[in-house]
Amino acid sequence: MNWLRHASSFLKQFHLRKIQTIITLSTISITVFIVVLVSYMLFDRFSKASEQNTYLNLNQIIEQVNANLELYVNGMEDIFEVAEEKINEGSTWSDAKLEEQLGTILSTREDLVSIALFSTEGELIRNVPAIPMRQNTKLTEQSWFEMAKKNPGKLQFTPPHIQNLFKWQYRWVVSMSKVIQYYNGNQLHEGVLVIDVNFRTIDELSKSVMLGKQGYVYIIDAAGNIVYHPQQQLIYAGLKYENLEPVLNYSFGSYLDDSEGEQRIILIQTVEPIGWKIVGVAYVEEFLTTKQELRDFIVWFLLCVIVIVLIVSIYVSAKISQPIRRLERSVKKVEKGNFRTAVHVGGVYEVEQLSKRFNLMLRRIRELMDQIIEEQEAKRKSELDVLQSQINPHFLYNTLNSVTRLAEMGRNEEVVTTITSLSRFFRISLSKGSHIISVEEELEHVRNYLIIQTIRFKNKFRYEIKCEEAALDCLTLKLILQPLVENAIHHGIEQLAEEGFIGIYVTLENEQLRLQIKDNGVGMSPDRLAKVRAGVARSESGSGSGVGVRNVQERIALYYGSAYGLHFESELEEGTAVTITIPAVKAESVQRRERA
Repeated sequence: MNWLRHASSFLKQFHLRKIQTIITLSTISITVFIVVLVSYMLFDRFSKASEQNTYLNLNQIIEQVNANLELYVNGMEDIFEVAEEKINEGSTWSDAKLEEQLGTILSTREDLVSIALFSTEGELIRNVPAIPMRQNTKLTEQSWFEMAKKNPGKLQFTPPHIQNLFKWQYRWVVSMSKVIQYYNGNQLHEGVLVIDVNFRTIDELSKSVMLGKQGYVYIIDAAGNIVYHPQQQLIYAGLKYENLEPVLNYSFGSYLDDSEGEQRIILIQTVEPIGWKIVGVAYVEEFLTTKQELRDFIVWFLLCVIVIVLIVSIYVSAKISQPIRRLERSVKKVEKGNFRTAVHVGGVYEVEQLSKRFNLMLRRIRELMDQIIEEQEAKRKSELDVLQSQINPHFLYNTLNSVTRLAEMGRNEEVVTTITSLSRFFRISLSKGSHIISVEEELEHVRNYLIIQTIRFKNKFRYEIKCEEAALDCLTLKLILQPLVENAIHHGIEQLAEEGFIGIYVTLENEQLRLQIKDNGVGMSPDRLAKVRAGVARSESGSGSGVGVRNVQERIALYYGSAYGLHFESELEEGTAVTITIPAVKAESVQRRERA
């Protein structure tokens, strides 16, 4: 029984749709196949790797020689530039000073043989070391002199040659030459500067390179003249031949050559900036095996591996990635706030389980969000009710006191008018429990209030109410005009000696409803106005209101948002204007909101 339980547990873990199972089976299949295939082709594969390494190693050797030679040539160019600079400055120095400077340059490198300056007619101006010249050197016909004059301003390098200018032992050198300017007294002349470099350094850089047992390296210049060859004497004697024609067609690269009856690998690099070519020669039989067989075999091997890996990879990636991508798209929708999206349930076992859990999580989030919305809506309505309930008791108390005084004075018509207006006032205030009424109803409400107040204050002020026709059907929070009108009466009109005026104007501007209350009362000082503008929601209620502007501002912000509310303008002895800005909406929109 125990082994059955273990087997059952193993089978549950070894679910065919699990990512782990799919990857394991795929890896095993690929590995087994590749191991069998590689075992069959291992020897030939090593042969191919050997060929690649051979070309790589040969190229690296040639590139290293090229780098060393370029570094050496650049160093020689720098020395030439220093010598040219010193000669150009020679007008301010004595001859001894200039000779000392050139001698210092010459002593910095062991491979520098001599520095000499000649006029363009071939006359010696100065040389270091100061050794007499030989007779009949035919200086102007020498290659370094002709090359410099044919290419003025450009440094020239000659192939190796015997230096025969001065009365010392003959030396094998490479000459650098260039037409430069020099001073003879205060006059500027042109001459040819030549610096001879001992060829031994170039010879040592090249002859130490070995490309197999038979391979070698040689150097030619841009015209095809041999600069260096390990068998140079045989070349000069005509006993050795190099096929230079194809070499001159390459700046760098490699090709196979069989001009001598056996295949050779020719590798070429160009030395910048002098244009010399370093040519490496390696014999195929030392490095390569049956090349055609290797090529055919490698092609088939690569095709087989590519096809197999491609098929398996497509299958595995499709099985794994498609459901994950679907899940990712669903998660992105949720990230953008769409909590009503449904995550596709499918794919491998783990993805399927994850999708199920994610759907459960989304459903729970939606439930919590709905619960929060209901709680916030209930809280908002409760707060509106509390704010609204602060208005009526205070006003009712003041109005009933006024009715009592009018009755005592026998002013029955005014009592009837007051009671009628008060009845209409409270009918609109109740409005069947709704917080939203039409602009027309709100204006009717404030009109009844003003009727009561004109009677109470014995016609101390007059008023007018104007509204655009299109604004009458718009909806607004109820009782937002009456507290502000009351504020205008008690803080502005009541303190006037002359007749006061209150104007109420309603307009539509850019899909916004603007309700404005203007009075010609005492107004506010700039400091008081700044405080009211900066802290409407935090200020205390006015003494004549009991609720005041704070009540109105909080109700508007609570219902419409903080972007809407009150704006004050006032000047002392001129009056005050309060503008209410709320969205312009019709009855249908608010009814949907009230039902939500």
